[in-house]
Amino acid sequence: MTALDGPREQMTVTVVGGGPAGLIAAEILATAGVTVTLFDHMASVGRKFLLAGRGGLNLTHSEPLDQFLTRYGNASPPLEQALTAFPPEALRAWCEALGETTFVGSSGRVFPESFRATPLLRAWLTRLAGLGVTIVNRHRWVGFGSDDAGDLSPRRMRFERRDGVLLDVVSDAVIVALGGASWPRVGSDGGWVDTLRAAGVTVNDLRPANSGVTVDWTPVFVGRFGGTPLTNVAVTVDGVAVRGGVVITDTGLEGGPIYAHSTAIRRSLDATGGTTLWLNLQPDLSAEELGSRLSRRRPKESLSTSLRTLGLDPVSISLLREATGNRIPTDAFELGALITSVPVAIVGTSGLERAISSAGGVAFDELDESFMLRRLTGVFVAGEMIDWEAPTGGYLLQGCFSTGVAAAHGVLDWFNRADGRKGATHG
Repeated sequence: MTALDGPREQMTVTVVGGGPAGLIAAEILATAGVTVTLFDHMASVGRKFLLAGRGGLNLTHSEPLDQFLTRYGNASPPLEQALTAFPPEALRAWCEALGETTFVGSSGRVFPESFRATPLLRAWLTRLAGLGVTIVNRHRWVGFGSDDAGDLSPRRMRFERRDGVLLDVVSDAVIVALGGASWPRVGSDGGWVDTLRAAGVTVNDLRPANSGVTVDWTPVFVGRFGGTPLTNVAVTVDGVAVRGGVVITDTGLEGGPIYAHSTAIRRSLDATGGTTLWLNLQPDLSAEELGSRLSRRRPKESLSTSLRTLGLDPVSISLLREATGNRIPTDAFELGALITSVPVAIVGTSGLERAISSAGGVAFDELDESFMLRRLTGVFVAGEMIDWEAPTGGYLLQGCFSTGVAAAHGVLDWFNRADGRKGATHG
């Protein structure tokens, strides 16, 4: 762990944002002897972290690191150093040091034994308090203050309290970890975008990621099957198939296989305004096998009965009718092919308020190798507010933790460099 070199004058850091990236950065800095104050505009920290753990806190994934890194797509190269320095094994060890042992699920995903976020967050906050980290809630970051000459002072952070009073806080360095813009009701509302853009920082538009898709279902279909799951299906986009379960919603489709194709679907929608995904309703059988079974259908047997003998439930059968305008093929092998590749026209994605995560954010070109903003000396960025995205499965939380650790070490290294100490100021 990086520590401050040489004679130790007391350095101060302001951390903005109380999610995993901000909290782990505060921990690293405080452990190194830095005085840390963390500000968050919500009444308590870790709200999205708690939301993520509502159905079982998926901390990270157990697959080999070289494969793990590919899950971040185009962002893999700039994230590689951070993910390698604080990999899944380090996150598991950190978790266990807080008294929460972890286990690997059948899918390779890693969870705490308690399966919940609450015990982990409680132990974490106790540790931070013991390290002397001060947490200030209900203070929203609204921009940078000015120095005595009236020029922008990047390490003079301006906060607005709930009563409207403005407060300027000066420190030797700043880490901003305010998240993206998904689930804004828990705090990550993207309100920081205009502030950084006004300071000249390139911020790519925040877009839904790991989100559901919208489909123009007929009223009859959605009226009957809205909220119904499709279990054990495969979803194919651009030739890539992902298996799992999806849910028919009133507006489209949700579920892990849909989220896994989020990036490809979004790019196709941007390019053409629409796209098609393909649902395999019987991924354990080939189209030829299905066609062969259907060809043995008894003359008086209804089509629905034949389809049920193949294991298709009512929602699957109705989906075949929905996709074909009720013109299901009569040829057994054409029908077999349809069952394994049902076209579903996608017209859009669910909004940011319902997305699991967001794409877009601070462009990597704006950051140096230590996650400091090139335009704002002494200001570091971490977590989901950087322009990277990843699928569900533990990759999102791992990315937040790893970049939070990297930004904290970046601050410490900057303090230790001659130019960093010269640039640091208490006033």
